[in-house]
Amino acid sequence: MRILVSNDDGYFAPGIAALAEALREVGDVTVVAPERDRSGASNSLTLDRPLSLRRAANGFYFVNGTPTDCVHLAVTGMLDHQPDMVVSGVNHGANMGDDTIYSGTVAAATEGYLLGVPSIAVSLVSKAATDFSAAARVARDLAERFLRNPFPQPVLLNVNVPDRAYDDLRGQRITRLGKRHKAEPVIRSTTPRGETVYWVGAAGGAADAGEGTDFHAVAEGYVSITPLQIDLTHTGQISTVAEWIGQ
Repeated sequence: MRILVSNDDGYFAPGIAALAEALREVGDVTVVAPERDRSGASNSLTLDRPLSLRRAANGFYFVNGTPTDCVHLAVTGMLDHQPDMVVSGVNHGANMGDDTIYSGTVAAATEGYLLGVPSIAVSLVSKAATDFSAAARVARDLAERFLRNPFPQPVLLNVNVPDRAYDDLRGQRITRLGKRHKAEPVIRSTTPRGETVYWVGAAGGAADAGEGTDFHAVAEGYVSITPLQIDLTHTGQISTVAEWIGQ
Protein backbone atom coordinates (compact mmCIF):
# COMPACT_ATOMS: atom_id res chain seq x y z
CA MET A 1 0.00 0.00 0.00
CA ARG A 2 1.25 3.49 -0.90
CA ILE A 3 0.63 6.11 1.78
CA LEU A 4 1.06 9.87 1.49
CA VAL A 5 1.78 11.54 4.84
CA SER A 6 1.42 15.26 5.56
CA ASN A 7 0.65 17.60 8.45
CA ASP A 8 0.32 21.25 9.43
CA ASP A 9 3.01 21.42 12.14
CA GLY A 10 5.84 21.25 9.60
CA TYR A 11 8.09 18.52 8.23
CA PHE A 12 10.36 18.78 11.31
CA ALA A 13 7.58 18.06 13.84
CA PRO A 14 8.00 14.97 16.05
CA GLY A 15 4.41 13.92 15.35
CA ILE A 16 4.97 13.41 11.64
CA ALA A 17 8.21 11.50 12.27
CA ALA A 18 6.39 9.10 14.60
CA LEU A 19 3.54 8.73 12.10
CA ALA A 20 5.81 7.99 9.14
CA GLU A 21 7.78 5.43 11.15
CA ALA A 22 4.60 3.61 12.25
CA LEU A 23 3.05 3.59 8.78
CA ARG A 24 6.18 2.15 7.17
CA GLU A 25 5.19 -1.10 8.87
CA VAL A 26 2.10 -1.12 6.63
CA GLY A 27 3.24 0.26 3.28
CA ASP A 28 5.43 2.54 1.20
CA VAL A 29 5.40 6.02 2.79
CA THR A 30 6.06 9.38 1.13
CA VAL A 31 6.12 12.47 3.34
CA VAL A 32 5.24 15.88 1.88
CA ALA A 33 4.70 18.57 4.53
CA PRO A 34 4.93 22.34 4.98
CA GLU A 35 8.38 23.88 5.52
CA ARG A 36 7.10 25.63 8.67
CA ASP A 37 4.24 25.45 11.13
CA ARG A 38 0.99 26.21 9.28
CA SER A 39 -1.47 25.42 12.06
CA GLY A 40 -4.85 27.04 11.44
CA ALA A 41 -4.27 27.33 7.68
CA SER A 42 -7.52 25.48 6.96
CA ASN A 43 -8.08 24.56 3.30
CA SER A 44 -6.16 27.46 1.75
CA LEU A 45 -4.32 27.03 -1.55
CA THR A 46 -1.41 29.22 -2.62
CA LEU A 47 -2.37 30.84 -5.95
CA ASP A 48 -0.31 34.06 -6.00
CA ARG A 49 3.16 32.50 -6.35
CA PRO A 50 4.83 29.25 -7.39
CA LEU A 51 5.58 26.52 -4.90
CA SER A 52 8.95 24.87 -4.34
CA LEU A 53 9.50 21.26 -3.35
CA ARG A 54 12.67 20.30 -1.50
CA ARG A 55 13.95 17.19 0.25
CA ALA A 56 15.31 17.18 3.79
CA ALA A 57 18.17 15.05 5.05
CA ASN A 58 15.73 12.56 6.57
CA GLY A 59 14.05 11.96 3.20
CA PHE A 60 10.93 14.02 3.93
CA TYR A 61 9.82 16.46 1.24
CA PHE A 62 8.78 19.97 2.26
CA VAL A 63 6.86 22.71 0.45
CA ASN A 64 6.80 26.48 1.01
CA GLY A 65 3.02 26.42 1.23
CA THR A 66 0.01 25.17 3.15
CA PRO A 67 -0.99 21.63 4.11
CA THR A 68 -3.52 21.67 1.26
CA ASP A 69 -0.75 22.75 -1.14
CA CYS A 70 1.37 19.80 -0.03
CA VAL A 71 -1.24 17.15 -0.71
CA HIS A 72 -2.45 18.80 -3.91
CA LEU A 73 1.10 19.09 -5.25
CA ALA A 74 1.94 15.50 -4.34
CA VAL A 75 -1.19 13.88 -5.76
CA THR A 76 -1.55 15.98 -8.93
CA GLY A 77 2.07 16.53 -9.90
CA MET A 78 4.85 15.03 -7.84
CA LEU A 79 3.91 11.37 -7.49
CA ASP A 80 3.79 9.07 -10.51
CA HIS A 81 0.91 7.20 -8.90
CA GLN A 82 -2.19 8.00 -6.87
CA PRO A 83 -1.65 7.02 -3.23
CA ASP A 84 -3.92 4.43 -1.69
CA MET A 85 -4.33 6.57 1.43
CA VAL A 86 -3.52 10.03 2.77
CA VAL A 87 -2.75 10.28 6.49
CA SER A 88 -2.26 13.70 8.09
CA GLY A 89 -0.67 14.24 11.50
CA VAL A 90 0.07 13.42 14.16
CA ASN A 91 -1.11 16.89 15.15
CA HIS A 92 0.11 18.40 18.41
CA GLY A 93 -3.26 19.22 19.97
CA ALA A 94 -6.91 18.34 19.55
CA ASN A 95 -8.95 18.83 16.40
CA MET A 96 -12.46 18.32 17.72
CA GLY A 97 -15.75 20.10 17.18
CA ASP A 98 -15.36 23.50 15.50
CA ASP A 99 -11.56 23.00 15.36
CA THR A 100 -12.04 21.06 12.14
CA ILE A 101 -13.03 24.25 10.28
CA TYR A 102 -9.64 25.87 10.97
CA SER A 103 -7.38 22.85 11.18
CA GLY A 104 -4.58 22.46 8.66
CA THR A 105 -4.26 18.83 9.74
CA VAL A 106 -7.85 18.12 8.75
CA ALA A 107 -7.40 20.25 5.61
CA ALA A 108 -4.54 18.08 4.35
CA ALA A 109 -6.72 14.98 4.73
CA THR A 110 -9.66 16.81 3.16
CA GLU A 111 -7.62 17.60 0.06
CA GLY A 112 -6.79 13.93 -0.32
CA TYR A 113 -10.47 13.09 0.02
CA LEU A 114 -11.44 15.70 -2.59
CA LEU A 115 -8.90 14.14 -4.95
CA GLY A 116 -10.53 10.74 -4.53
CA VAL A 117 -8.17 9.22 -1.95
CA PRO A 118 -9.34 7.73 1.38
CA SER A 119 -7.92 10.08 4.02
CA ILE A 120 -7.39 10.22 7.78
CA ALA A 121 -6.49 13.16 10.02
CA VAL A 122 -4.89 12.12 13.32
CA SER A 123 -4.49 14.41 16.35
CA LEU A 124 -3.09 13.88 19.85
CA VAL A 125 -5.28 15.59 22.43
CA SER A 126 -2.54 17.23 24.49
CA LYS A 127 -1.18 20.73 25.02
CA ALA A 128 2.24 19.48 26.07
CA ALA A 129 2.71 16.36 24.01
CA THR A 130 6.06 14.59 24.20
CA ASP A 131 5.14 11.05 23.12
CA PHE A 132 3.29 10.57 19.83
CA SER A 133 3.77 6.81 19.65
CA ALA A 134 0.27 5.83 20.79
CA ALA A 135 -1.44 8.11 18.27
CA ALA A 136 0.91 6.90 15.53
CA ARG A 137 0.08 3.31 16.42
CA VAL A 138 -3.65 4.09 16.22
CA ALA A 139 -3.04 5.45 12.72
CA ARG A 140 -1.15 2.30 11.82
CA ASP A 141 -4.01 0.16 13.11
CA LEU A 142 -6.48 2.04 10.91
CA ALA A 143 -4.21 1.74 7.88
CA GLU A 144 -3.89 -2.00 8.47
CA ARG A 145 -7.66 -2.29 8.75
CA PHE A 146 -8.04 -0.40 5.48
CA LEU A 147 -5.52 -2.71 3.83
CA ARG A 148 -7.51 -5.77 4.94
CA ASN A 149 -10.92 -4.27 4.21
CA PRO A 150 -10.81 -1.20 1.92
CA PHE A 151 -13.71 1.24 1.86
CA PRO A 152 -15.82 0.96 -1.31
CA GLN A 153 -15.58 4.75 -1.80
CA PRO A 154 -13.31 7.54 -0.53
CA VAL A 155 -13.76 8.32 3.15
CA LEU A 156 -12.58 11.20 5.36
CA LEU A 157 -11.99 10.33 9.01
CA ASN A 158 -11.10 12.74 11.80
CA VAL A 159 -9.30 10.85 14.57
CA ASN A 160 -8.50 12.25 18.02
CA VAL A 161 -6.40 10.20 20.43
CA PRO A 162 -6.24 10.76 24.21
CA ASP A 163 -2.78 11.50 25.58
CA ARG A 164 -2.09 8.18 27.24
CA ALA A 165 -0.15 5.00 26.57
CA TYR A 166 -1.50 2.79 23.79
CA ASP A 167 -2.35 -0.04 26.18
CA ASP A 168 -4.27 2.42 28.38
CA LEU A 169 -6.64 3.47 25.59
CA ARG A 170 -10.13 2.12 26.28
CA GLY A 171 -10.96 1.43 22.65
CA GLN A 172 -12.50 3.33 19.76
CA ARG A 173 -15.80 5.13 19.36
CA ILE A 174 -17.45 6.42 16.21
CA THR A 175 -18.55 9.93 17.07
CA ARG A 176 -20.07 13.15 15.80
CA LEU A 177 -18.41 16.53 16.10
CA GLY A 178 -19.16 18.38 19.31
CA LYS A 179 -19.28 22.16 19.52
CA ARG A 180 -17.18 24.72 21.34
CA HIS A 181 -18.22 27.88 23.13
CA LYS A 182 -17.37 31.21 21.56
CA ALA A 183 -13.60 31.77 21.37
CA GLU A 184 -11.79 33.83 23.97
CA PRO A 185 -11.27 37.52 23.07
CA VAL A 186 -8.16 38.59 21.19
CA ILE A 187 -5.21 39.59 23.35
CA ARG A 188 -3.93 43.11 22.84
CA SER A 189 -0.27 43.96 23.35
CA THR A 190 2.21 46.66 22.39
CA THR A 191 5.43 46.19 20.44
CA PRO A 192 8.73 47.83 21.47
CA ARG A 193 7.97 50.44 18.78
CA GLY A 194 4.68 51.33 20.41
CA GLU A 195 2.49 49.59 17.84
CA THR A 196 -0.68 47.88 19.02
CA VAL A 197 -0.90 44.24 17.94
CA TYR A 198 -3.38 41.46 18.62
CA TRP A 199 -3.03 37.74 19.28
CA VAL A 200 -5.96 35.50 18.45
CA GLY A 201 -7.38 34.17 21.70
CA ALA A 202 -7.71 30.57 22.77
CA ALA A 203 -10.54 28.38 21.54
CA GLY A 204 -13.54 28.23 23.82
CA GLY A 205 -14.40 25.28 25.98
CA ALA A 206 -16.76 22.53 24.91
CA ALA A 207 -20.41 23.61 24.69
CA ASP A 208 -21.72 20.35 23.24
CA ALA A 209 -19.70 17.53 24.77
CA GLY A 210 -22.45 15.04 25.44
CA GLU A 211 -22.42 11.33 24.83
CA GLY A 212 -21.76 10.54 21.21
CA THR A 213 -19.47 13.52 20.62
CA ASP A 214 -15.73 13.51 20.00
CA PHE A 215 -15.19 15.53 23.20
CA HIS A 216 -17.02 12.95 25.30
CA ALA A 217 -15.22 9.95 23.80
CA VAL A 218 -11.75 11.42 24.36
CA ALA A 219 -12.61 12.52 27.91
CA GLU A 220 -13.60 8.92 28.64
CA GLY A 221 -10.28 7.62 27.31
CA TYR A 222 -11.50 6.40 23.91
CA VAL A 223 -10.12 7.17 20.47
CA SER A 224 -12.68 9.32 18.66
CA ILE A 225 -13.28 8.56 14.97
CA THR A 226 -15.60 10.99 13.19
CA PRO A 227 -16.55 10.52 9.50
CA LEU A 228 -16.62 13.95 7.83
CA GLN A 229 -18.33 15.22 4.69
CA ILE A 230 -17.67 18.26 2.52
CA ASP A 231 -21.17 19.23 1.37
CA LEU A 232 -21.88 22.47 3.26
CA THR A 233 -25.43 22.79 1.97
CA HIS A 234 -27.87 23.52 4.81
CA THR A 235 -30.67 21.43 3.37
CA GLY A 236 -32.97 22.25 6.26
CA GLN A 237 -33.00 25.92 5.24
CA ILE A 238 -33.54 25.55 1.48
CA SER A 239 -37.30 25.92 1.69
CA THR A 240 -37.03 28.72 4.27
CA VAL A 241 -34.66 30.77 2.12
CA ALA A 242 -36.73 30.08 -1.00
CA GLU A 243 -39.80 31.42 0.76
CA TRP A 244 -37.80 34.42 2.05
CA ILE A 245 -36.81 35.50 -1.47
CA GLY A 246 -40.26 34.75 -2.83
CA GLN A 247 -39.74 31.55 -4.78
